[in-house]
This record gives sequence, structure tokens and C-alpha cells, in this order.
Amino acid sequence: MSVDMNSQGSDSNEEDYDPNCEEEEEDEDPGDIEDYYVGVSSDVEQQGADAFDPEEYQFTCLTYKESEGALNEHMTNLASVLKVSHSVAKLILVNFHWQVAEILDRYKSNSAQLLVEARVQPNPSKHVPTAHPPHHCAVCMQFVRKENLLALACQHQFCRSCWEQHCSVLVKDGVGVGVSCMAQDCPLRTPEDFVFPLLPNEELRDKYRRYLFRDYVESHYQLQLCPGADCPMVIQVQEPRARRVQCNRCNEVFCFKCRQMYHAPTDCATIRKWLTKCADDSETANYISAHTKDCPKCNICIEKNGGCNHMQCSKCKHDFCWMCLGDWKTHGSEYYECSRYKENPDIVNQSQQAQAREALKKYLFYFERWENHNKSLQLEAQTYQRIHEKIQERVMNNLGTWIDWQYLQNAAKLLAKCRYTLQYTYPYAYYMESGPRKKLFEYQQAQLEAEIENLSWKVERADSYDRGDLENQMHIAEQRRRTLLKDFHDT
Repeated sequence: MSVDMNSQGSDSNEEDYDPNCEEEEEDEDPGDIEDYYVGVSSDVEQQGADAFDPEEYQFTCLTYKESEGALNEHMTNLASVLKVSHSVAKLILVNFHWQVAEILDRYKSNSAQLLVEARVQPNPSKHVPTAHPPHHCAVCMQFVRKENLLALACQHQFCRSCWEQHCSVLVKDGVGVGVSCMAQDCPLRTPEDFVFPLLPNEELRDKYRRYLFRDYVESHYQLQLCPGADCPMVIQVQEPRARRVQCNRCNEVFCFKCRQMYHAPTDCATIRKWLTKCADDSETANYISAHTKDCPKCNICIEKNGGCNHMQCSKCKHDFCWMCLGDWKTHGSEYYECSRYKENPDIVNQSQQAQAREALKKYLFYFERWENHNKSLQLEAQTYQRIHEKIQERVMNNLGTWIDWQYLQNAAKLLAKCRYTLQYTYPYAYYMESGPRKKLFEYQQAQLEAEIENLSWKVERADSYDRGDLENQMHIAEQRRRTLLKDFHDT
């Protein structure tokens, strides 16, 4: 959609682990479409092979008490089998990411080596005991009574006062499991039952409990802390993968594997590189961030005020593509060209300056499309709000029930869902090596983009299309999205 401008003047959870935390009901904004994965399945029925959802992922949201109970169960069972203290069992579990089967296999093959690798026992071949006089602290260099000297299994002895300062300073700095021996080059970690008596007050002990819980969860291969602000929930899965999960307390949506925003089909490492590059090159890209372009036919200034990239000039009524400014009448067959970057095959033989310009040109090509779809999502959220208000008005005027009109809202949700996936195809394509697989990806990307723009056009003009036509377009768009994810999302 367009208007004539000449005529019109979003980590740290270390303080969040409160076992007495109560869940609060949050007011839901009817214009918010963060939950666009919810409630559209009934309007988009997939058949046969199309019914496979490549994003389907089983997960459970655990409270503080539930996750603590699960951790303690692992710890108790392992301590019983290995005949070690509960505190030492936790350090072993942390070191091996709570993979109990692997720990038991290692224990059967070489129990001593297991304890060395877990950093709870010194390595006999490398361990060098300190050569200090008896009753002598190696830190403060003071002679102290024997009962005031403390040591781990490495037998590096230090006075209680130095241990207290050492542990207190580290806990104040946010260290949990990482509290270790004070001896130089000694890797041994301190069990929690060694540290707790050394902390001078309840405030530090509470902090230490929180940091330990954080470290236990972060080291567990099946658990992730919810990254939502002040949220104490923990997400549990059976198989850790880069998949979409959503907290049932704060509704935060994120990738389970990296705890960042969900980014299919791009993998975690690639999206980190892309976002870092966008941040570093943001000033270079600022000039393309404007909302305006000139109509390619009459040159009047056009503002994009909707999510759809099918533009119509308000003056000359020319239909064109917002991204490439091509004529929309022929654009249906040219989506592959519009979304595909045409690389210069001879660039390797040109000067460094020419290569640098080509690299910038390639980046800007993908960044512009990435940013455009991000802005379209924001504009289509406004469309979703208008649809919501229109449905309420019709229901109030006895022009049907909410169920009669809910398909319009679901269409807007599905549009956001598909466009969100499309946005993240551009970082994927930017880092992809040239070849047959990239050509297939770009073809499927173009197919998805074409159906999304068709859906966007119809959603913004929902009154001009009947329900069957709109739902058919929803089905096609979702089918294209699933096909792309099935073929290219990290499995």
C-alpha cells in the first residue's frame, strides 16, 4: 500500500531464582501478534506429506522447584552409584553436561580418571604438593593453627580467613560452580558444601545458591533458562536442537540452542555472525533505511505504510515491486531474480577496491531485504490491530459471531509467521556457498516470497476476497514455508 507524500503533510537471570515466585497474569494486547504460531492450524489444513511440520518440537516449562527437583534427582542417584558426596556428584554432572549414561560408562572403564576430568581429584602424574612449612598459609604467609587450615583433595592448604575472602569475592562477582582452589595452576573446583560455611552472611549464601542453580541449568544439555526479563522458568527438552520454544509464564519466544531470537532456517552460528555484521555496518546501511522511494513511472515520492511489497502509486496507479521497482504485471515470473543476488563471476580477478565494493554491494542487497521484511512485520502488526477492531465492531453490530470472522485474524497471524521465516532466509542465503543447493534454496525462497506477497495483498484488502480464496492462499503460503524449512532448516 502507498500514499502520496506530496499531498499529505527489543541477559542475566542471576537474580531471578525465587522458589516462592508466583506467576502473574499478564494483560494481552489484542494487537500483538507474537503468538502467531498459535490458533491458525484449523484454518490451514495440510494433507499427506504437507502435514509434516519441520518446526514441531516437544518441550516442557518447569518452575524453579520443578527444575531443582529434577536436578536433585539426578544428583542423588549418581552419588549413590559412584559412592561420592552430593556436592561432588553435582560437580561431576556439571563437567559432563548431566549426561548420566556417559558418566557411568566412564566410571566403569576408569573411575579415577573420571574424577580427574571432573576436576574433583588431582591428576597424580601432574600433581605437585606445596612445599610450605607446616601450619603455613601460602596466601597470607602466616603461621596458623592446624585446625584453621583447609584444603581440597589436592591438599593445597590455606587458612580459613583467606578461603573466606577468596570465596566471598568470587561469589560477589557472580561465580557459582567456578569457585576453585587458590593454588597456582590447580584446576580443582570447590564443592558447594565446602564453600557454604565460608560465606559470612545469608545474603552471600543466597547469591551463591542462585549462581549454582544458574550454572547447573546452563550446563545441562536438556535445560535452558528462559531469557525473558525477570523470568525464573526453565525449558526442558528431550533432544537439544535449534528449535522454537516459548515460555508459558512470560511468553518469551526463543531458540532453545542459543537462547537468542528464533531464527529458522538460519543456524545459530550464522545468525550470530549476521547480527554482529549488521551492528558493525549499521552506519553504512543507514542510507537505505528510509521509508520512501520514487514511483518508477511518474517519479512521485512514495511512502510504504503497509507490509505488502506490491505497491500502487496513488497518483498514476502504476503497480510495482517495492524492492526492485520492477513492473508488478511481469513480476510474478521474476521473483527468482528479485530475491537472488547476481554475483560478479570475474570479481576475483579485479582490484581489492573493486572486491571491497562488490562485498559491500552484496551485503546491502541482503540487508535491505532483511530490513524490509522486518519493517513489513511491524506494519502488518498494525493491519492485525485494524482487523481485530473491525471484527469487534461487526460482532457488536450483530453482523456475525467472533468465530465467523476469526479467519481474518488467523490470516494476519499466518502472514506474520511466514514473513518472519522469510526474513531469516536472507542471512542464510548471504553466507551460503554458490552451487546447485543455493540455486534450489533461492528458488524456494522466491516461491515463498511470491505467495507471502499475494497473501499480504489479500489480507490488507480482506473485504474484497471471500473466505475460501483467503484460506486457499493461507494454505499455499504455509505449504511453501514448510517445504523450505523441511529442506534447509538444520536437522
